[in-house]
Amino acid sequence: MTQKIFGMRVWTALIVALLVCPAAWAGSPNGRYAALVIDPDADRILYSRNADKLRHPASLTKMMTLFMLFEALDRRELALSDRLWVSKHAYGQAPSKLGLKPGQSITVEEAILGLVTKSANDVAVVVAEALGGTEWTFAKKMTARARELGMRNTTFRNASGLHHRSQVTTARDMARLARRLQLEFPRFYSYFSVARFQYRDRSYRNHNRLLVDYQGTDGIKTGYIRASGFNLVASVKRGDHRLIAVVFGGRTAKSRDHHITELLNTGFARLRSDPDTASAAQGNARSIPGGQRVDSLSLVPAGGASPCIGARIQASGHTDLPPCPG
Repeated sequence: MTQKIFGMRVWTALIVALLVCPAAWAGSPNGRYAALVIDPDADRILYSRNADKLRHPASLTKMMTLFMLFEALDRRELALSDRLWVSKHAYGQAPSKLGLKPGQSITVEEAILGLVTKSANDVAVVVAEALGGTEWTFAKKMTARARELGMRNTTFRNASGLHHRSQVTTARDMARLARRLQLEFPRFYSYFSVARFQYRDRSYRNHNRLLVDYQGTDGIKTGYIRASGFNLVASVKRGDHRLIAVVFGGRTAKSRDHHITELLNTGFARLRSDPDTASAAQGNARSIPGGQRVDSLSLVPAGGASPCIGARIQASGHTDLPPCPG
């Protein structure tokens, strides 16, 4: 009996270690795992694992769908009160969705809220068809625009993130997209902080539980398909400091959230112990967990060029990371 109890305690300790310790979590046999934590204002990376490995974005795709929609709003091609019509193709999407019917319409603002909270796949197609004519055409436009933003390893095949074997991205590209959403659309980015969306007779809770459970979280997006595991891009601001964290490949939403909060806790602890972030922006290499070193990164280069997150990462023993475009 004592031996059995001891064995149970060992297994419990191992499970706790995987949940709590970032290095243990990253080193577990999970081929879908990737993670990145950046301090965008100081141009530095605080944690990086598999940041340039191809992963399926799942509903993180909707960040790009919204980027395209926000651009259309900025160009005044659409207004928040405009109505978008629902096609049979949109109606036929797999869940998660609002359950829109062919011939119905939804306002642009309702579409935004449906995407950031419910992560509605039918709404994603409604937006795609409004902006691109067809979802396939819109997906090609998404990819082209992503490449212009410096997301060199991202390819979109649909607007929702439903599984397509060729729809891929990286943790670095998603961090880059999150930062561009914040910088280019400050008046629209706040939609990502909406915790609940009331549509008709139903209330939809935002899938990003960090908005409620983790102090300072102001967005941005969750994602899940079987091929990707549980993904999350989170932005947290405390005092004068903001961190953006990306995790791919969580086995459950709960373990993913726990892991990303541990990464964020570690990141903020580093900022408290090393408040002089200016030296990092001047190119002084700093160590990150696991023996990697990172120089400064250029998120917003002079002249308004596309941001290049982590262009100078130097991973020990690896020289195959993509260079900054241009």
